[in-house]
Amino acid sequence: MISLEHNNTFKRFSLLICKKMITYNELYEALRKERYSEQLQPLPKSFIKEVFEYLKDKRNIANKETDLFSDAVIKTKKQFENAHSVFRELMLRRKKKLLELAFIAAQTGISKRDFDNMLSFEKGVFDKIMHALEQGDKEVGEELKGRKGEVSKNKLIVFIKDTDEFLDLKGSKLGPFKKGEIINIPQEIANILIVDGRAEAVEE
Repeated sequence: MISLEHNNTFKRFSLLICKKMITYNELYEALRKERYSEQLQPLPKSFIKEVFEYLKDKRNIANKETDLFSDAVIKTKKQFENAHSVFRELMLRRKKKLLELAFIAAQTGISKRDFDNMLSFEKGVFDKIMHALEQGDKEVGEELKGRKGEVSKNKLIVFIKDTDEFLDLKGSKLGPFKKGEIINIPQEIANILIVDGRAEAVEE
């Protein structure tokens, strides 16, 4: 007859077999490939989850040990710290590559392979970066169009007579202006001053 304790042990062992867990060597190998390649390297779709399970397992082992200064606890804590550092560096390198790919994509586009090598959350980050770049380009374009329109609606004039203060078409006060003074004002006002003999257009 199989005891309850043996049965529970068998279940835990079965779960470990069924559940894929990354090893430290595999994690470091992923970092090594990322370090020595300019392209974003492919990773399993479950990579983040596997790393999470690995780190959680190491942390649980260290916390369960009663002797905090035993060799096993010290070794497990060291493995946890090393794995955490490797993972952070790996993610940082991939973030930098995502930024570079976004800049390239904004100009020429990127290959399907580069996009396929992104993890699901990285694709989301990439899309947000692309949207921000496109929005920035759009705002710059609109600002340039606005400035261009503003210049085309204005006219540069030079006063040939001293002119007292007057109101523009919106009721705002302009002036007074001295003879020889040059200003850039709306075309309608400039034309009135020119016809009135108070100013002349300045050739740009």
